[in-house]
Amino acid sequence: MESQSGKGDPSKTPASDGGKGDPSKSPVSDGGKGGSSMTAKPQRLPIKRPTQHATKGRPVMLLTNHFKVSLTRTDQILYHYDVTLKYDDGKPVKGEGVGRKVMKQLYETYASHLAHKVFAYDGEKGLFTVGPLPFKNNVFDVVLCDDASSGKTGTSRSPGGGDGSPGPSDKKRMKRAEYGKRFKVEITSTSAARIPMSAIAQVLRGGQESKNSQEAIRVLDIILRQHSARQGCLLVRQSFFRSEFGSIDLGSGVIGCRGFHSSFRLTQNGLSLNFDLSTTMVVRPGPVIDFLLFNQNIKDRKRIDWGKAKRALNNLRIKTTHRKAEFKIVGLSEKTCYEQKFSQKQGEGNGTVEVTVYDYYMDRWSIKLDNSADLPCLNVGKPDRPTYLPLELCHLLPLQRYKKSLSTLQRSKLVEGSRQKPLDRMSTLSRALRYNNYDTEPMLRECSISISRDPMKVEGRVLQAPQLSVAHGRELYTPNGRWNFNNDRFIRPIKVTDWGVVNFSARCNVSDLIRRLMESARKKGIPIDNCGAIIEEGGDMKRQCPEKRVETMFKQILDISNQNPAFLLCLLPEKNCDIYGPWKRECLAVHGILTQCLVPPANIKDQYLTNVLLKINVKLGGLNSQLKSEINKGIPLVSTISTIIFGMDVSHGSPGRSDVPSVAAVVSSLEWPNISRYRASVCTQAPRLETIDKLFKQVGDDDQGLIKPSLLEFYKSSRGKKPEQIIIFRDGVGESQFDDVLNTELADIIKACKFLDDKWLPKFTVIVAQKNHHTRFFPHNDNERNPNVQPGTVVDDGICHPSNYDFYMCAHYGIIGTTRPTHYQVLHDEIGFSPDELQELVHSLSYVYQRSTTAISVVAPIYYAHLAAAQVAKFTRLDDMSETSSSHATQAAPALVPELPRLHDKVASSMFFC
Repeated sequence: MESQSGKGDPSKTPASDGGKGDPSKSPVSDGGKGGSSMTAKPQRLPIKRPTQHATKGRPVMLLTNHFKVSLTRTDQILYHYDVTLKYDDGKPVKGEGVGRKVMKQLYETYASHLAHKVFAYDGEKGLFTVGPLPFKNNVFDVVLCDDASSGKTGTSRSPGGGDGSPGPSDKKRMKRAEYGKRFKVEITSTSAARIPMSAIAQVLRGGQESKNSQEAIRVLDIILRQHSARQGCLLVRQSFFRSEFGSIDLGSGVIGCRGFHSSFRLTQNGLSLNFDLSTTMVVRPGPVIDFLLFNQNIKDRKRIDWGKAKRALNNLRIKTTHRKAEFKIVGLSEKTCYEQKFSQKQGEGNGTVEVTVYDYYMDRWSIKLDNSADLPCLNVGKPDRPTYLPLELCHLLPLQRYKKSLSTLQRSKLVEGSRQKPLDRMSTLSRALRYNNYDTEPMLRECSISISRDPMKVEGRVLQAPQLSVAHGRELYTPNGRWNFNNDRFIRPIKVTDWGVVNFSARCNVSDLIRRLMESARKKGIPIDNCGAIIEEGGDMKRQCPEKRVETMFKQILDISNQNPAFLLCLLPEKNCDIYGPWKRECLAVHGILTQCLVPPANIKDQYLTNVLLKINVKLGGLNSQLKSEINKGIPLVSTISTIIFGMDVSHGSPGRSDVPSVAAVVSSLEWPNISRYRASVCTQAPRLETIDKLFKQVGDDDQGLIKPSLLEFYKSSRGKKPEQIIIFRDGVGESQFDDVLNTELADIIKACKFLDDKWLPKFTVIVAQKNHHTRFFPHNDNERNPNVQPGTVVDDGICHPSNYDFYMCAHYGIIGTTRPTHYQVLHDEIGFSPDELQELVHSLSYVYQRSTTAISVVAPIYYAHLAAAQVAKFTRLDDMSETSSSHATQAAPALVPELPRLHDKVASSMFFC
């Protein structure tokens, strides 16, 4: 649940004043009229906030979860030092927890050597002080008396060398235990050691961001992390978690652990602390055997799948009940405690004897293993020296992150359990901020920083909802960003012909479903022929693999007709069914058939049928509603000049899988001057790569990138017009990746344009949409009926960046929990939108999402890109393909990225993703 965006590379911060987006003010402009970036070589930089302010909308006072920070002195200098931690045998210290304990002990032991200067330690290799230390280089010997804190025992080894039987060096270890574990800590001044706090004040006065200002903010955030670490919290980037904060049982041995996000932000109102709720996933602490039963959803330990158990336990930390020593799990024994033997030392010069783990604990510890004697042991040793521990003597430590992907049910529980009403959320934040008591943090006091406990007030504006039109020129009523088609027809209904139904063992009255769907379709204005065929899956196919079931179903379809149907309604037995991906691939990639999948509920209501028809109509080429401003050609700068709108997103593999290819999607608008209809192009790319690297891909004399098909389809659907303006909405990138968006992705789109026509010079506007952030807004006056901010609320003053061009928008209606605004960052604007025009365009694009009857939280092109990437990714099991390809990879030849099946030409320009 954590934000992926960082503070950003200071070298990539705004330098252009940008004005209103006039190309003549662009940092890469050559002074020409439009399209100046086509031939310029200098690096593009994000534009600065225009001097003109947006004014449209009804003013409203809001509270936010930003808290005012007072910075009373800005003449201080932060000094940066490198830290190297090693054990006394020269091996490097691994693990942030051990490092923090060592550095804490270092200060307690050598405070006078440090001139009693407190420091901020980042948990790795960075140390920061206010003012210099009395040395440039120094090496300290540090002794930790609490040996278990390092995850090693100090006295003896277990079976096979662990924590029970004496070994040949046992006396030496026992002697060393009296003195604790020794470390060597080297502190060295860095070449870029000085970070002036005045850099922050310079940005707050409207100056340009610099490397120093970003570094200063980073150090302040490190201080917040250190403050939380001292309280025993689990740290995840800028969020901290403790068991006492509460938890959500997600099932299968996974717990949602509640915590808080805390970070400093540069805003128009000065420095602020952004403080918010956060949730991360942790492993259920307690007895290891109990965890395995929960994890595999079983009650009998004899049914434990030990292959799954080994994967689930790998690298988790445990504490033994008999010795209170901590270890990291590296595997399982091949045999049970009854059978697993190890060589036990018999004393000086007396050799060894083979002993079972069970007998060892009976003889050495007088412990009878009642619950795990017939189970494998945990291995907590080294590859060449296994150390075995019985399962029943081991408890999983708390606050250990669970990094694998959640099931659909687990995600649902997490979302439900994380929700809080706005008033409850603000109350929780206020209590937690007081509890944290940042004013007692020595490093913050050294930096002359104090934090208000009162939330900041900001002024927002509520934009008027755009008007929507349906059939016969009727206007939809959109209170609270919601509407319905109860008495209205779709604006562009498409006739449904040559269609059929396939049923993959879904339990429902298929004939009744078809009858009601056809009745509802005709009420919405959709002409629909009678269903051509209903094909039921044979009962003997249920146990076959999904691919085989789909193949057999298509054989039945072709037996009925020699030609493919135009549309198939597919009934599935359950949500997230394994059939979905193979079925979509067979329809969209192999046969070119549009299809709608659904899992019929027990009680089918009219609104459910309407929702299904919304998707069917738009997939077949229709439109359900349109903006009135589209029809009247009243969208400023878009309706009068041919404009294409792109939505771009990248979806990554499951958490913990670094070998699964990422999937990039680009959707683009069609039929200018309309902005309600889109197509999609999708491809795979290297795992975890956020920058889309196949926007332009020259192969011989052809461009096989994602952009070319979008431009050609726009030309065909817009009466032979090339786009003179290109608006790009980019999702999923943080500040540190803005440079890649402007200087790699935008550059590739320009190449794709020039590849088609070297003299083509469109203008570009580039906007990043961020949902993964922690800013929230709350109505200033309590309103029990609608405790959330109103749909259409926009904030572009107070807590926005002092110079960067950004704004927050809550276009949708928040029914449950606290509304999360979308943070829009305008990086480039050659088109020249005024702030009012740009905000109204963004607001309008939240109302053209054809799949629903509500305004959505982010512009529709981005949502469509996410849907397209997710759906096409299911065509192929990328997780399995990546395992196969990576097994054949070598260091010299990395694994090839598997390509996705190409969409059939018949459906390539449809809204198949809806």
